[in-house]
Amino acid sequence: MTAVTRPIGLFDMAAQQALIRADIDRRIASVLDSGRFINGPEVAELEAALAAFSGAAHCVGVSSGTDALQIAMMAEGIGRGDAVFLPAFTYTATAEVPLVLGATPIFVDVEEGTFNIDLADLRRRIALVEAEGKLRPRAVVGVDLFGRPADWPAIQAICAEKGMFTLDDAAQAFGASLHGKRLGQWADAAALSFYPTKTLGCYGDGGALLTNDADRAALYRQLRTHGEGGSRYEVLRTGMNGRLDTIQATILLAKMPLFEGELAARRVIAARYAEQLGDAVRVPGEMEGAEQAWGIYSILLRDEAERDRVKASLQAQGIPSGIYYPKPLHHQPAYAAGHLASIGQMPPLPVAESLCGRILALPMHPYLDTAQVDRVAAAVRGAL
Repeated sequence: MTAVTRPIGLFDMAAQQALIRADIDRRIASVLDSGRFINGPEVAELEAALAAFSGAAHCVGVSSGTDALQIAMMAEGIGRGDAVFLPAFTYTATAEVPLVLGATPIFVDVEEGTFNIDLADLRRRIALVEAEGKLRPRAVVGVDLFGRPADWPAIQAICAEKGMFTLDDAAQAFGASLHGKRLGQWADAAALSFYPTKTLGCYGDGGALLTNDADRAALYRQLRTHGEGGSRYEVLRTGMNGRLDTIQATILLAKMPLFEGELAARRVIAARYAEQLGDAVRVPGEMEGAEQAWGIYSILLRDEAERDRVKASLQAQGIPSGIYYPKPLHHQPAYAAGHLASIGQMPPLPVAESLCGRILALPMHPYLDTAQVDRVAAAVRGAL
């Protein structure tokens, strides 16, 4: 008799849902019965739970991770004439938001070993912007890519020296910690995404902002609801429609009891991949003083040809993989012209460009078993 192997998913929401479906159904039914679909009591309950988990003083639920970034920058008055420094190797939303607000994203190279912002390159580009004199250095968006914390003590030191705002794009890293402090406590504000495949995901769009600053939190609450003041029809400032739906909040509340265990499972899986593949490909390393969230597990191949060969071989064996990201942000059609036109003579971004041709994401979710991880690893080794 042939053994039946369980399908492997790049992400797997069904396995988790099976554990909590009854609770989700009960909670959604309660929202339907109450009719409080916008800013129901579950939103405040979730905000309190997320703040307690992260250790941040305040949490403000919003409609997506992108809106979290936008609300945080709007609150600082970031706009035309401002330079916002961010990694060239990340998801598009990080660059999209400053452009929407009229600011100029300044792309910074990343480190090959961490995928996160290169601090020496960040300092170099801040100095070049200052020397050119056309833009004001206003903010650094550090991205905790794939669940690995950026070097927040160093980023904070740079920004304190320059009087710049720090924004943690922790969309892929909720649950990670650095030197005993969860993400959400390090930067002036941290933006979370609850897109379904994130470490903590809802069943639609959702996000949140974490901060230790009470004034910022109050402003975020105004901005997410059209800039409203003390009443619905008192508008104090230009805001946006950026509220978190009650149903999405209640789904996240149902998932919270599983979250610590899922983070632990992700760490075990990452360690197993490293053990199985560390002598064959470049695997992401552990970070001293950190507990990584392992939102995505990406390996590096020698070149694009080898990456494509491994990806095709995995696909032929029924094993999914992903490429995050196929282009650096400064090569994206929407950003390329502005990047070249607005910053004068900036150095190239070679690491970001190289990573896009070599990176490959393997299945990573808390419900992979050892046999599945070993099957993926054996398939990768066999394709080399």
